[in-house]
Amino acid sequence: MAKKRQIADYDESKLRISKPDPVAAGARGVVVAAERALPRDGVARTARTWLTMNQVGGFDCMSCAWPDPDPGQRHPAEFCENGAKAVAEEATEDRATPEFFAAHSIAEMDSHSEYWLGQQGRITHPMVKRPGATHYAPIGWDEAFELIAAELQGLSSPNQATFYTSGRASNEAAFAYQLFARAFGTNNLPDCSNMCHESTSVALAESIGIGKASVVMADVEQADLLILAGHNPGTNHPRMLTHVEIAKRRGAKVLAINPLKETGLTRFKNPQSPRDVLGRGIRVADLHLQVKINGDLALFQAIGSLLVQWDALDHDFIDRYTSGFDAWAEHVRTVDWDQVVEATGLARGEIEAAARMIADSKKTVFCWAMGICQHRNGVATVKEIVNVALAQGNIGKPGAGLLPLRGHSNVQGDRTMGIWERPPTAFLDKLQEEFGFDPPREPGHDVVDSIRALRDGEVTVFVGLGGNFVQASPDSGVTYRALRRAKLTVQISTKINRSHLVCGETALILPTLGRTEHDVQASGPQWISVEDSTCSVHSSRGPLHPASPHLRSEVSIITSIAEKTLDQRMGIDWRGMRDDYRLIRRHISRVVAGCEAYEVNVRAPGGFLMPHPPRDSRTFQTGSGRAEFVVSPLELLDVPPRHLLLQTMRSHDQFNTTVYGLSDRYRGVNGGRKVVFLHRDDIAALGFDDGDHVDLITHWDQDAVARSVRDFRIVEYDIPRGCAAAYYPETNPLLPLDATALGSNQPAAKSIVVSLVPAGQSAENGGEGQQKAVGADWVHKSRPQPVHLS
Repeated sequence: MAKKRQIADYDESKLRISKPDPVAAGARGVVVAAERALPRDGVARTARTWLTMNQVGGFDCMSCAWPDPDPGQRHPAEFCENGAKAVAEEATEDRATPEFFAAHSIAEMDSHSEYWLGQQGRITHPMVKRPGATHYAPIGWDEAFELIAAELQGLSSPNQATFYTSGRASNEAAFAYQLFARAFGTNNLPDCSNMCHESTSVALAESIGIGKASVVMADVEQADLLILAGHNPGTNHPRMLTHVEIAKRRGAKVLAINPLKETGLTRFKNPQSPRDVLGRGIRVADLHLQVKINGDLALFQAIGSLLVQWDALDHDFIDRYTSGFDAWAEHVRTVDWDQVVEATGLARGEIEAAARMIADSKKTVFCWAMGICQHRNGVATVKEIVNVALAQGNIGKPGAGLLPLRGHSNVQGDRTMGIWERPPTAFLDKLQEEFGFDPPREPGHDVVDSIRALRDGEVTVFVGLGGNFVQASPDSGVTYRALRRAKLTVQISTKINRSHLVCGETALILPTLGRTEHDVQASGPQWISVEDSTCSVHSSRGPLHPASPHLRSEVSIITSIAEKTLDQRMGIDWRGMRDDYRLIRRHISRVVAGCEAYEVNVRAPGGFLMPHPPRDSRTFQTGSGRAEFVVSPLELLDVPPRHLLLQTMRSHDQFNTTVYGLSDRYRGVNGGRKVVFLHRDDIAALGFDDGDHVDLITHWDQDAVARSVRDFRIVEYDIPRGCAAAYYPETNPLLPLDATALGSNQPAAKSIVVSLVPAGQSAENGGEGQQKAVGADWVHKSRPQPVHLS
């Protein structure tokens, strides 16, 4: 019988600010994980998931994409606090039944927070919202598939549909999904990579020929120096700290580069080590550069300048394997230190200390995440990091390399399997050879372009494979209106989220199995595979019975939609793939480069490592056949007086758009989320006090529209002057749809110019969301003259 707890929504008036926890993880992390899991899942169910998570023969955590240790080296509790929370969310015994949907209208559910929605439990039946309806109602699977097929078949062009993918999808589901979209006739395959690491993928492909990490786990542990730039490992990649600890105990140093002084960058207690739990743990960062938001490009150019000046270079590597060094060296020799200091907020001595750490290191691993990518100059900044790595030969040798930290389990695997709006010609040729049809060749829509097309009526069908599209996307006002213009929206989901409520004229929720659950098809029990941040591919098998007998797997749902829509066209055996996932893996082995003998290799304990030419042989598949030094002009954001540069970020108690709870203890925020972190001098200069409530307004000169969010509490915090930080998705309405990174079209969520007014005053100009512009433009300042951010 379905179990249902009564969950009250939270009240922002109960928000409390306290002193942040000084240490990441430790005994408190274990206690919090247990407190979240046991009341929802019970002792036996919790033990069953915890003891099989990230283990050989078990299931892959659906949280971050941090790699697992080799078989035989894994701890019995091979997970972190946030991984435990993620599993508790999926393995919960709470249920969102048809009776729940009958009792709650779409409008009423939409009035609740994302936290409340997520607490309602697993969806048990396929549900439909008919045109004009106020509630979702049950629908049979066959009728749901027929409804989707009829809408897709009625489009005048396949490009009127867009097919979104979240990182939670398996390799098997992702391969089947992209195959269906291309057999249908479109490359409209936006995915969550477009919003997180697209700048990385573009930059690395151009610089080293492949958009993936060039390290394996052992490199992190064997490095002399780890550079942690633009990310917060204590919250976003907690298991990483265990391997940082191993490196530190071997004598490695850590250089942290981040605007906020995060707990995960200061001190860590390994909960698996009694010595750490009972002791003081380890100091993480040996040097922390508290760089201003958007100052990273200037910082790495300055570091490059110093390495050239000191001749701290690997000339043999540069001569044998790279191109463009002379132009880059000449560029960084002329770096304007006044601009560097202005952009970074750092003293020259601090930058020289960081550069000396790099110069003295023989083996350096460069790690980065959203704080680097989500800027207008994100692609250029990643290329600058690569330049510094190339200058010292830190690619293709043990203990060194590039490590972009993927934020969602299997987001990298989805791209490997073909989830990409701009697929390589070689991949499409292999699809044609394998399946006998010519896939579309023109580029499709990414996330931002899909929203534009929905907004403009050019796309009328949206299909989402996992995720919470409307909450993950920028410019909430525009995104919401765009989705509501669709004739049909389809969400393949485990739990209720905002994307079910901001929906098309007709909307379907198709409930799917989670990674924690048994998957049994016509041929018997099935398993799936995923790829982590270091290109390791391995299998995943869930230990639990499904939350409802009415659930279907991702693969089953996708292949059923494809079969109903395409019928027997092209002779693709959708039923065979649904009945036995080995057929999908056979197709993968013949289509996806590096996946030959896929079935055999992925079955091996620990799986297998995908090929990576720069890592494996210092081979670079670029136009020149060498790694490329790239010259990027230094541009500074022009932040007008009495304005701040805002970065959006997640709380310690959330993963992407999923809000687990209301305790960001590493920043001292409890019971609420509508806060804005500011430096004490900025608070005073703007005429406010710590604890005041304000509205945030952003100014975007491209459309003369100001966007606002209301009633945020000011929290004094250790953050550089002129900078601010706040949680997403609450601040997503502030990010204009067209404010994207050059070269990648990734939303620039880490550099939003805002002004603050007393709470309620923004309503005078039109209310929350969008209003008439009042004030400054957002422009770039560069030599020799300012240029508009367009």
